[in-house]
Amino acid sequence: MQTFGEAHASDEPAEVNKIMHAELAADNGILFFGSDTLTRMGEYQAGPNNISLSLTGEDEGELRGYFEKLSTGGAIVMPLAKAPWGDTFGMFTDKFAVAWLVNITAPKA
Repeated sequence: MQTFGEAHASDEPAEVNKIMHAELAADNGILFFGSDTLTRMGEYQAGPNNISLSLTGEDEGELRGYFEKLSTGGAIVMPLAKAPWGDTFGMFTDKFAVAWLVNITAPKA
């Protein structure tokens, strides 16, 4: 884990200990990321707890399944679609008001 203070991304006393990057690798190769959201991020407020969670990996079927199941009862902000960087990417807020990002890594050439 890395805080916003450690990354010199904030010098606000209330924000320096908030998590900028947290990563957990699953046995199936999927990476689970989490971060707090800073107040100055304006419109992008990640729910009432100001956190966002992200899933990244190569298993398209599994990640699409997570996207579908976790977004049920919530609101899809951006459907899964080809992103400018070549991966498949989508965003939603789940039924508990947690913001999620899902990135399906494009196959290596």
